[in-house]
Amino acid sequence: QVQLVESGGGLVQPGGSLRLSCAASLTIFSLYRMGWYRQAPGEQRELVATITSGGSTNYADSVKGRFTVSRDNAKNTVSLQMNSLKPEDTAVYYCNAEKITTGRRYWGQGTQVTVSS
Repeated sequence: QVQLVESGGGLVQPGGSLRLSCAASLTIFSLYRMGWYRQAPGEQRELVATITSGGSTNYADSVKGRFTVSRDNAKNTVSLQMNSLKPEDTAVYYCNAEKITTGRRYWGQGTQVTVSS
């Protein structure tokens, strides 16, 4: 059974930083494109960043230059370093695993990030 477990959310002031982590119980981690998505109240879930097993990354325009996604293929983990946080970054952040061969997606339970003074 696939499990994605996020950690690292919380409350931070504008301009602050947080680091999210996701531990994945995937049989062959390298077969998955890993990513982070977020959903604010009343909004649709949106892409934040993705990373392939080879390290190729993709970011939403709204987070480019502020967020960095990384993965450790030996530990089956993916992280999201978030700097210069803004109130509009407030959302529930979800870890996502997409199997490259089939397109099947798996989701974590989500972790709340709140940016407020």
